[in-house]
Amino acid sequence: MSIPRTAGRARRTVALLSALGAAALAFPVGASAAGYGPQRPLTDHQIRAHDSDGVWGGYVAQGSGFTSISGSWTMPQVTCDSSNDLFAPWVGIDGYGSQTVEQTGVQVDCSSGSPVLSGWYEMYPAAPQYFSDPVSVGDSFTGSVTTDGQGNYTLTLTDNTQGWSEQTQQYLDAQNISAEAVIESPSSSYPSFSELDFTNVTVNGQVFDDFSPQAIDSGGYTETALDNGGFSIVPGGDSTRHHNDRATTAPTHGATRY
Repeated sequence: MSIPRTAGRARRTVALLSALGAAALAFPVGASAAGYGPQRPLTDHQIRAHDSDGVWGGYVAQGSGFTSISGSWTMPQVTCDSSNDLFAPWVGIDGYGSQTVEQTGVQVDCSSGSPVLSGWYEMYPAAPQYFSDPVSVGDSFTGSVTTDGQGNYTLTLTDNTQGWSEQTQQYLDAQNISAEAVIESPSSSYPSFSELDFTNVTVNGQVFDDFSPQAIDSGGYTETALDNGGFSIVPGGDSTRHHNDRATTAPTHGATRY
């Protein structure tokens, strides 16, 4: 994939974004450095063959002029099958056919041997920034990303169960050509869970379904049919690789990218 000219300008925002986020954010105890990144668009052949296992799992809308996405989800009970297990549900703009992603979500990290949950946002390719607020299994979250179309973004993550909310304003020279509600594992190693539910997903103020988003499986997880902005992530899918049938060797990286 060729890298758009905007990617060079986006890289120059890394230092600024890190400085802006440092004061209000903390790295979660027991968690490893992680980062989330783009998904290479699937080919027509992969789509026709239902071979849609990708970096992301969930739904992705493509087009132009995406200015907002909002969605809610509930953090499931997970089982760590290895210390390499790492994943996050998130909502965001860009990353499908572009080299920036503006996103916020909740990470589950098994590097300590037990699940460690933490809220975060990321303006990829800058590193993720973690919120220090408490996060528990069963918490209901609402995440949103909005932009004025001029590079100014507002990212908000709210724990509806525990009653906290974090919001940050960031700048990034981005294209706004996709919007997504997905799960992702930077380590390509998911923990086990039975179901994760997304609800009330809207894009540009309209129900997600209106944008005919594409379904993508990831790591042996698949998505149920989208219905009025809601769907579930469950074990299964077109990939022959189940989420337990994966390498357990930790990847070599400085900071894994979501």
